[in-house]
Amino acid sequence: MIADEGGLATAPCAVGCVLAPPRFDDTTLRDGEQAAYVVFSYAEKLRIAHMLDEIGVDQIETGIPAMGGDEYRLVEQLAQEELRCSVLGWSRAVLADIDMTLDTGVDAIEISLATSDLHINSKLHKDRCWVLNTIGRCVSHAKERGAYVCVGAEDASRTDPAFLLEYAQTAQAAGADRIRYCDTVGLMEPFRLHAAIAALCAAVDLEVEVHTHNDFGLAVANALAAWKGGATWINTTVGGLGERAGNAALEPTIMALRHLEGLPLERFDTRRFTECARFVARAASREVGVSQPVVGAYVFAHESGIHVDGLMKDSHTYEAFEPLEVGGQRAILVGKHSGSHALMLKFSAHGFELAAEQAAALLPHVRAEAIRRKRPLYDDELLDLYHGLAPV
Repeated sequence: MIADEGGLATAPCAVGCVLAPPRFDDTTLRDGEQAAYVVFSYAEKLRIAHMLDEIGVDQIETGIPAMGGDEYRLVEQLAQEELRCSVLGWSRAVLADIDMTLDTGVDAIEISLATSDLHINSKLHKDRCWVLNTIGRCVSHAKERGAYVCVGAEDASRTDPAFLLEYAQTAQAAGADRIRYCDTVGLMEPFRLHAAIAALCAAVDLEVEVHTHNDFGLAVANALAAWKGGATWINTTVGGLGERAGNAALEPTIMALRHLEGLPLERFDTRRFTECARFVARAASREVGVSQPVVGAYVFAHESGIHVDGLMKDSHTYEAFEPLEVGGQRAILVGKHSGSHALMLKFSAHGFELAAEQAAALLPHVRAEAIRRKRPLYDDELLDLYHGLAPV
């Protein structure tokens, strides 16, 4: 890890350059709500926005004001709130939509337009020339109104690389501040995306953001690869909520940067991760997956005798980081795979000090009962089993 002149920790990249920590633009309120069967209430969206701000994200993509109604009112209210983060509104590349978005008072706007020939021809029924003219006109219009402009390249991962660079250069010439590279249907893998982002960064003098989808389970890996390729912004959602298989999840992306890349990232209150993930899941009428990275209920649950023995000696033997760092809680389970140490630990928590020979004698009965029930045993079941076997 290397510190720059201002003391900010950075990470070395493969070719010896120095990478600053990325900034985070969270789109839970926009792309997250576009997930199938998900609708957030007005109050829920306000709460999610404040939680994200308190956690420390740099920007919140609040929604699509051109939808009108509650969506417009919500974005307008968030733009007026005293949030520490930037408030961004999403817009199609339509002048009327742009005006409606900026009328809410947001300090940033995302202007999105498709760039792949598949989308241009099949969806828009236009051509590349129309795309370039449209994005140039829309960016100029938004900049005339004093906005920070992020230009979205929808389906960038299936766009002709030469045309993508031309699109980015056109946006830059019109005054854009940032370009978002969208892997719209999750077709990228880390090595190709790293190369694509590096080429984009070399061709334009813009901030580069990456928006990855998880259709092949690579959203977080792709986001990290894009950062190593030069992207300065990462677009995430809480718990990875989003269209189809979802987006890059906020929690593992930040934790990977902290623990795998050695970036400090103290500005993020990661202790709120589990709380926030559970709130968003409830609001989305979903559940947090028990094995979901970082925030799943079973991430810090241990049953294997070898693992529990190691944890009792040093938690780092079988945990990448402490549960409290993300608002989680460790659980020691007693079941088919448990050993004597787990039994002794569990009984000690209830005021029963088992001798080693007692634990060894009880263990076969515990394993048999766990097999019968097809799960670890609850504490009261363990105590009942012990009392049932103990001599009167």
